[in-house]
Amino acid sequence: MSIQITQPNPNVEVHLPNGKVLTGPRGTTVGEFLDQVKADFPAPIVAAVINNQIHELTYPIKVESTCTPVTMDTADGARIYRRSLIFLLEIAFAKCFQQGSLNIDYSVSSGGFYCVVKERDPLSQAELDALEGQMRTLVEEDHAFERREVPIQKAIDYFTKRGHDDKLRLLKHRRKEYLTLYAVNDLMDYMHGYMVPSTKYLQWFGLRLVNGGFILQYPRRHAPTKLEAFGDYPKLIRAFRQYGDWLETLHIDSVGALNDAIESGRADEIVLVSEALHEQGIADTAQQIAERNSRIILIAGPSSSGKTTTSRRLAIQLLARGISPYPLELDHYFVDRDDTPVDENGDHDFEAIGALNLERLAKDIEKLISGEEVQLPRYNFKTGRSEEGDVIRLRDGQPLILEGIHGLNPRLILDRWAGSAFRLYVSALTQLNLDRHNRVSTTDTRLIRRMVRDTRERGYSAQATISRWESVRRGEKRHIFPYQENADVMFNSALVYELAALKPLVEPLLRQVPHNAPEYIEARRLLAFLDWFLPLDASLIPMNSIVREFLGGSSLKDFKIWRG
Repeated sequence: MSIQITQPNPNVEVHLPNGKVLTGPRGTTVGEFLDQVKADFPAPIVAAVINNQIHELTYPIKVESTCTPVTMDTADGARIYRRSLIFLLEIAFAKCFQQGSLNIDYSVSSGGFYCVVKERDPLSQAELDALEGQMRTLVEEDHAFERREVPIQKAIDYFTKRGHDDKLRLLKHRRKEYLTLYAVNDLMDYMHGYMVPSTKYLQWFGLRLVNGGFILQYPRRHAPTKLEAFGDYPKLIRAFRQYGDWLETLHIDSVGALNDAIESGRADEIVLVSEALHEQGIADTAQQIAERNSRIILIAGPSSSGKTTTSRRLAIQLLARGISPYPLELDHYFVDRDDTPVDENGDHDFEAIGALNLERLAKDIEKLISGEEVQLPRYNFKTGRSEEGDVIRLRDGQPLILEGIHGLNPRLILDRWAGSAFRLYVSALTQLNLDRHNRVSTTDTRLIRRMVRDTRERGYSAQATISRWESVRRGEKRHIFPYQENADVMFNSALVYELAALKPLVEPLLRQVPHNAPEYIEARRLLAFLDWFLPLDASLIPMNSIVREFLGGSSLKDFKIWRG
């Protein structure tokens, strides 16, 4: 072997996951490399993972690297596209309107952000058309999103000049001495996360006037270059608006305002008032069930939404009204494992409604509500077979509670009982955003909840929870979200203070994700997000709080309704 000292090769190699190797001048951006192979990928490329670190397409390749393109049909790619689209909207809004502030409130299921304009009248259809036209002009002109790292004081001076109090409150608690801003001409903003290089990448969007605001539509991951037909979500929007009212009650409209409240010693007030608002919502739901004399109560919601605690608190409120519901556990109605449907990969799909024995469920409900004695099934999860369970008979007027992911699916119960059923949808519909342009994802809140609970109850690492999350989300999109508007009541289980309370527990878990693991990128993203929150003392949280379902110490963990 002959080893010699030599000069660096002027070219560098980039190794792609499909086995191709690209060679180009050292310092060429990863975007320029990937332009040569973009036809090989099923969706537009918006970023890249270089040596297991995510980077923007403007990142220069200076050493031999492995490179995985990040496309719009991935979770990271979708986030990057949507975040960049918000900045495009912000630029266009500043060009079109001298007055008013643009606020990105929350996401809607068909692919879009609900936006409101404050400090001026709502936009008319003509104004919205002009705004969309300006956005398309900016895309055609291809303006670069210039990335700038500036000292904190310079960022504070800029946002002070523009009157962005929400951003100033956020920056007051910034521990790092710099902030990454993006600029187009004289407009700059902080955008929490990576961006596309320029406006030309943002070709797929639409604006639609709705409910005093408007929807910024974006493509969904399964069809990254198309917009879905816009759905109508009055109950979901109403739930978000109620949460907005709660935030006003607490005088907390952003993460910076939450941090200010914690720092000033208001943490106990925030916790107690938040919990009181939750209890009021559950009590109101129990009253509606009582007034309707509902015989069947269906509860559904996505993973880590707090369904278990909500259903038990609801049962307590019903007991206080002299109503003793019987919980019928849907998990015991699984068909034998050999009869479980399979998914497109040939694996058992336990989340499909066909995994339940709907015929037996219908017969049992019919007999129970008719006052007959019924022998319930018991599913043996070890053997994967259904066995005989308890023999029960309902008392006169005693309602059933059915909780599970298919609770709102019309196929779950027979049509003749549908009219007397009460449907409750539970989800953590977070609306407390970092600032007016950087929203907090409801999905992130649920993932953080689940990581804390999985570690405490099941011994799973954060890496294991993250690795399963994509499959969980896929099941939710198929089996839960399409039916959420079937609910009589949408209960928002989000609590304004919860991420501040979960932060001290989840940060050490995220730091344990190995650097070379595929889940490391997601762990880093969540750590950067949580860095904006001040911690809140968990001892202030009541034992019956929904947060306790994940944090631990819930007084409702072993609660059961007496079945005598």
